[in-house]
Amino acid sequence: MRIAWGPSGPGDGPIGRRVAITGLGVLAHAGIGVDAFWEGLAAEPRPSTERRVENFDPTQFFGPKEVRRADRFAQFAVAAAEEALADAGHPEVDPARAAVWIGTGVGGLQSLEDQVHVLAERGPRRVSPFLVTMMMANAAPALVSIRQGWRGPCETTVTACAAGTQAIGNAARLIATGRCTIALAGGAEAAITPTAKAGFTNMTAVSSSGISRPFDRHRDGFVMGEGAGLLVLEDLEHAEARGARIYAELAGAASNADANHITAPSEGGSGAVVCMETAIADAGLQASDIAHINAHGTSTPLNDAAEAEAIAKVFGRPGPPVTSIKGVNGHGLGAAGGIEAVASVLSIARRQIPPTGGLEDLEFDLDVVRSTPRPFEPGPVLSNSFGFGGHNGCLVFVPYRRGN
Repeated sequence: MRIAWGPSGPGDGPIGRRVAITGLGVLAHAGIGVDAFWEGLAAEPRPSTERRVENFDPTQFFGPKEVRRADRFAQFAVAAAEEALADAGHPEVDPARAAVWIGTGVGGLQSLEDQVHVLAERGPRRVSPFLVTMMMANAAPALVSIRQGWRGPCETTVTACAAGTQAIGNAARLIATGRCTIALAGGAEAAITPTAKAGFTNMTAVSSSGISRPFDRHRDGFVMGEGAGLLVLEDLEHAEARGARIYAELAGAASNADANHITAPSEGGSGAVVCMETAIADAGLQASDIAHINAHGTSTPLNDAAEAEAIAKVFGRPGPPVTSIKGVNGHGLGAAGGIEAVASVLSIARRQIPPTGGLEDLEFDLDVVRSTPRPFEPGPVLSNSFGFGGHNGCLVFVPYRRGN
């Protein structure tokens, strides 16, 4: 990663320390845990107005009192963190040089809604004294840092659907600059609540058919999802010295704003174009080096059209193979970027690109992976997240090569 940018862009700055991915943790509709998740991405999605994380048992991670004092989104984050750290081999690290950076779009909305009902029905004295700590957006990284005893930076990015992606990019800078040795980073969300569903439905963002069909001519909106996806980011030299299994490297990251509209992307995907180009330059690569794009691909009319046009402008037509796992998982909002980062890394590690569920009639001149997984010769992978408010985030993952 370029840790300082020169006058003409990220390629002019000094190269930072290399950032390895040594652990993965994920909970999504496709599955709980890396193996179940990866297998689920290839399954045929069934029509549903929501894509919840099924069979999640928080009592595996929390005691009876604790489980009532943590919102579902924070429970997801704790569970994903436990899996990711176990996957990384529970590395020993100076707690002051260990960071937690978890994004969310909404935070503890279910807890807030529940306590609003308590207030209306039973009065103010019956509102939970734990409401504030359950609903606050920073509850997820706070709980993770407390459990792990990590005393480095502990932060939250709240940038709608770009939150998980931007959190990973922000955490990676801490390692690239030498501030931290290790970080847990990604996104967590559990916002499938009655009020949120009504709000998204009334703004016509949600699919009326209950089918998520990214880049399909007949797409009619997204299907709400939930979950968490976290990466263990580690200074490459530290990871190599302890003999860690290294999935891939995070070579580049970028974020910017459309400065256009509170929900609509900028015309022609101009913000997305700049964000993708900046992330690629940050990785020291050219657009022609990108071997696969894990698209934002929400299944909404405006977003898919803007992203497709942006991809064409950066890569030409049809460009690299593209997939959107939202066809299976639904849209995890602030968790989406973290979950999709896990999928991007697994595409490198398992040499396969998952299909775009729900897609039947492709509208755009893109090389979209459909129906079944596609074999993949590992190369640089670009993961996109573009959120309401014009928040854009992109990550570039590359295969690990010792000594480069």
